[in-house]
Amino acid sequence: MQVYHHCLSEMIFDARFLQVKTGLGSSTSDTGKGKTKMSGKRISHGYHLVKGQNFHPMEDYVVAQFKHAHHLELGLFAIFDGHLGHDVPDYLQSHLFDTILKQHDFLSDTEGAIMKAYEITDRKILEMEKQLGKGGSTAVTAILIDGLKLVVANVGDSRAVICKNGLAEQLSVDHEPNTERKLIEKKGGFVSNIPGDVPRVDGQLAVARAFGDRSLKLHLSSKPDVKEVIIDEKTDFLILASDGLWKVMSNQEVVDSIRDIVDPQIAAKHLTEEAIKRKSKDDISCIQYYTYHRLITCDKTFLDCD
Repeated sequence: MQVYHHCLSEMIFDARFLQVKTGLGSSTSDTGKGKTKMSGKRISHGYHLVKGQNFHPMEDYVVAQFKHAHHLELGLFAIFDGHLGHDVPDYLQSHLFDTILKQHDFLSDTEGAIMKAYEITDRKILEMEKQLGKGGSTAVTAILIDGLKLVVANVGDSRAVICKNGLAEQLSVDHEPNTERKLIEKKGGFVSNIPGDVPRVDGQLAVARAFGDRSLKLHLSSKPDVKEVIIDEKTDFLILASDGLWKVMSNQEVVDSIRDIVDPQIAAKHLTEEAIKRKSKDDISCIQYYTYHRLITCDKTFLDCD
């Protein structure tokens, strides 16, 4: 079991899982990997985080965790990309998945449980503004259920992309202000389009959905888009990454650049390095996740999911 965040280093061992908590502190990168078995499949993941070329502390937080819940084997993966501080993504890292799994209908209506948990968590963040500050965070979460089904949810522009038969398929939705202009204006807000700048909600935020951001909440949504996919023999791999990667690489470019890399940690690191080469200046976080199926006619085929 692995959870990564700032300013803390701790290891806890139990019979089956390794939990690691580590932080970037003043360093510029963090990297690691983990593995487990789920429904007879060997599953491994790797992650790599790099601080962007800015003057504020690292605001990307990552979760990679295997656990038992609701009599299921679960893989919990997420990237939280904060803005105006790191307290909100830190809170999400510690609480969002717990809130999702506490929903009584998680088994019968997983999508509904996730949507409800996002709403509850956002409301709590707004109530804790004095402790967490005025900032916010995007989020992309992925829940692997028994190694067979993947449920992805997101708010903002961190992205989940799955590769099937070599082709990239985006599972998340980029919540851009121009795309949701009508909804924002219906709520009384506006979208700025200043030459040389990206579109912004009320001239401030470059995403149309996020956790927190009390000053914009009347015009800003925290409702996630949710998508379920079956993990089968056609699935090659899945990637979760913050927008520091997607600003400079297309979905297919990302997939093509790591298709021949077997180690998920090396693949995640390769993506961050490629983004830097392409002049990305933002914080960059990547998680790469692999599942290994045993087939009758060959040794192994690889599935990578972030």
